[in-house]
Amino acid sequence: MLVRSLSYRMLPGTDSFAEDSFSRFPSQSNIYGLCQAGEHELLAATLKGKVVCFRYQELQHKIRPVAKEVQFTYIPVDAEIVSIDAFTKSPPKRGLVVGITFVKDSGDKATPFLNIYCDYEPGSEFNLESIAQSCLNLELQFTPFQLYHTEVQCDDGGRETVFLLSGHDQRIHLYKENASLHQFEEQPVERLFPELHELPSNVLWLDVLSIAGGQRLSAFGCQNGCVGLSLVNQTGPEVLQSWRFQFDSPISTVLLFPLNYQTKLGGEKSYNLLVTSAIEMAVIYRDVQEQGLSRLVCLSESDQCDAVLCALVIDLDFDGQKEVLLGTYGQELLCYKFQPAASERDGEFELHWRRSFKSPLLSVIYLDLTSDGLRELAVLTLKGLHILQHSLTSTAALVLERLAQRVSALTAGSELDSAPHSEEQDAAVITEECTAQTASHKEQQ
Repeated sequence: MLVRSLSYRMLPGTDSFAEDSFSRFPSQSNIYGLCQAGEHELLAATLKGKVVCFRYQELQHKIRPVAKEVQFTYIPVDAEIVSIDAFTKSPPKRGLVVGITFVKDSGDKATPFLNIYCDYEPGSEFNLESIAQSCLNLELQFTPFQLYHTEVQCDDGGRETVFLLSGHDQRIHLYKENASLHQFEEQPVERLFPELHELPSNVLWLDVLSIAGGQRLSAFGCQNGCVGLSLVNQTGPEVLQSWRFQFDSPISTVLLFPLNYQTKLGGEKSYNLLVTSAIEMAVIYRDVQEQGLSRLVCLSESDQCDAVLCALVIDLDFDGQKEVLLGTYGQELLCYKFQPAASERDGEFELHWRRSFKSPLLSVIYLDLTSDGLRELAVLTLKGLHILQHSLTSTAALVLERLAQRVSALTAGSELDSAPHSEEQDAAVITEECTAQTASHKEQQ
């Protein structure tokens, strides 16, 4: 069931998002139940074996949100879906790959499975309906948790995307495509990820980030509260450094992200690690490539809304600096903004705004659903999927301001011999075009 959402609770004057739609699901999902599928679609899995595809499409000359169940094969009616993930194959390969883990109740015992869907037929590699019928069914010997994908460096210098699946057996399982057999196979994780070989507990959340110099950062958060971080040379691969820290409650999210800052020598970038847990305050470890887990910043009030279940780090206000979003079981979405100090390497993350929902938040994704170049915020809750859109008025005003600055910068460095008023004319034309495009977009919505 999908409805236009006109009633929701929001603290006044806190953010520039408006709720465009809400899709109610037949049963609840969980923290591993939402993923992006391709550029403009979402897949949401419910515990009762249903997978819903959410997209926007043109209906009666208007852009409308559409939520439709996709019939993935080899998922029994009595199955409970645990996690879902999808990725587009790394070039030069083509195709969308979808992975779904579930537990089948066989009466005497529950049997876990991993289904990997991928269509190799030319012309059908990105057709979701066709992909859903092409299944590799793998029985698991462990209860699955997070299903995650990341790119790895191949021996020939190319890149390939693989699945990493955490389980209750205190291991991470690697699934890599065998191109000659047209299927995915499990391979020893230590061959490509030596940092994930020996783990202290069941991993609840994993994140991997490739950085400059052929290196990567890998972070994991465990059920026993342990957080692990490694710096790895991808050639080999070889673990260069590793760090551990023990929290007092299960880790719900770990998220690696870059942060830009200014120095006397110009712009620089540091890599940071966000850690959220069941009962403790969320923290950010700063400059982890150089400092490991020694420099932390606490996110105030992050422990006041029950457990943090999901997180996202993105630039929401288009100023070139990322904001931190936390989704909580206490039905709050918290946004933190980095406030530089005298030393740009320091600074604090301050609570910028908060927004309330009617049920606990499970997952958050930021993507362009409407194919207009402006991304939407998808928020999965226990009740269903909320789609939040940026205010077109404030966004259009920002575009006009940036274009005017661009025009001024271009004209300031040139000699205006024959048309001293051309800058004003150009700015007026740009303003008129942007205003017209904004009005057209509003009519489509």
